[in-house]
Amino acid sequence: MPAEVKNQKFSMLFHWFDQGGDNMLTHDDFLAMGELFATLSQPGDHENAAAMKKAFEEWWRVLLEHGDANGDGQIDHEEFLALMKATVTAPEHFEKAVLAIADALMRALDTNHDGVLSKDEYVRMYDALGIPPEHSGDAFQRLDLDGNGVLSHDEFRSAITEFYLSSDENAPGNWLIGPIRQG
Repeated sequence: MPAEVKNQKFSMLFHWFDQGGDNMLTHDDFLAMGELFATLSQPGDHENAAAMKKAFEEWWRVLLEHGDANGDGQIDHEEFLALMKATVTAPEHFEKAVLAIADALMRALDTNHDGVLSKDEYVRMYDALGIPPEHSGDAFQRLDLDGNGVLSHDEFRSAITEFYLSSDENAPGNWLIGPIRQG
């Protein structure tokens, strides 16, 4: 079951990242994801917008370098699953490719600069990223580990780390982009 949990989560990511809808990941898909995330920044917040774009570029570089065996500039679903488990989630890449997005995203979403994400700020992220809004309230409740009504930077990072690294099907971080699809 643990491998199945990661496969389900990484499959959700693959389909989310496949902005072209052709069941292949390309550089254009990652540029589009970087742009999508950058739109969450406030007007004039070039630093966080650039940080998210740069992190998606790094993620694509890692995928291409470690998984494009035939040199066609594309990553298919199976390659993506294998690369996520073996390479992207490895410590030497995880910080620069995934947590860099999380940190910039947290700064960009924290519109009142109080160091935490309110439920409204979190829901705004869901809406802007095209994740079905019916999941945002439930996800927020699950990720608010101390129950204080806000997500701290540590809670947000913890959720992202759980999503990518945990094989526990009940880990709160699994709800980061909605419920894990069963079957």
